[in-house]
Amino acid sequence: MSPALEGAGGEGPALGGAGGMSPALEGAGGAGPELEVGPGPALEGVRSAGPALEVVRAGALTTVQDAGRIGWAHLGVPRAGALDGPALRLANRLVGNAPDAAVLETTVTGCAVRVTGARPVLAVVGGAGCRVTVDGRPVAWGAPVRVPPGAVLEAGPAVQGLRGYLAFAGGLVPEPVLGSRSADLLSGLGPPVLREGDVLPLGPALSSLAPHADTVPWPGAPAELVLPLYPGPRDGWFTEGALRTLTSAAYRVSERSNRIGLRTEGPALTRARDGELPSEGMVLGAVQVPPDGLPVVFLNDHPTTGGYPVVGVVAEAALARAAQAVPGTPVRFVRA
Repeated sequence: MSPALEGAGGEGPALGGAGGMSPALEGAGGAGPELEVGPGPALEGVRSAGPALEVVRAGALTTVQDAGRIGWAHLGVPRAGALDGPALRLANRLVGNAPDAAVLETTVTGCAVRVTGARPVLAVVGGAGCRVTVDGRPVAWGAPVRVPPGAVLEAGPAVQGLRGYLAFAGGLVPEPVLGSRSADLLSGLGPPVLREGDVLPLGPALSSLAPHADTVPWPGAPAELVLPLYPGPRDGWFTEGALRTLTSAAYRVSERSNRIGLRTEGPALTRARDGELPSEGMVLGAVQVPPDGLPVVFLNDHPTTGGYPVVGVVAEAALARAAQAVPGTPVRFVRA
């Protein structure tokens, strides 16, 4: 594997960078030290006469996400987008948005934003369970809430799950890049990670899509993460014993996981052959095995190429639960 791809397709620093789960974030701790306070460069000066959100507390890792940057992988552009797609769509439904409207995705510690402009904004906080307040007063989690002009909506630290989703009527409308407003932590495309003082414009609310339900059921965080696995294309690079281990042993979610990949802890997989592959295309859900032998499940910000062998691919429908699996959650790979 070339040096340029070591951090992307294998065990390089790409999985322990800005989107990683550092030990300081195992619980509901504060922001990592690498996140500076101040207006983000791509969002500086974003002001409009219409409603907008001003970031009061950015949290450990809060990004703008929509349904993702689909159809550009052949040019080396990752997909990005909300890791918990069902939570994105449900939050948007409750505020009357199109299913793929852009929202805020928080990680562990939540965030707080102030509504600017002259009218109230309908908002929902869903995904990871947390305490929700408007100007310090408790309001409903997982249900539409009207936030008055000038008021601060705060999603507290996650008490269940990992990633929260804040949807606002009209959706967030930063400048799209290649058809998506999503932040991509690997390539740097899209809006940067949010910082205090950033301002995000909101689009016009779609009255024709007004919510028809006050509350709906939200899936809980998984007590165990079961991942259906399609073998290949490089399962032949591993011993029969390693393949049995993969689908029978107990793994755990590593705290080194992030938006690029879900890292695991558990028994290492033994290779049947030496050497390295030429870099080849990677897909969402690919289970890549770096030299330490511990499977990594590629998530939305995954690199589009890599040189470590892919032992199997996890069904995409199962990956939303991976977005809410906290470090230490048991993981089982089962044959699809």
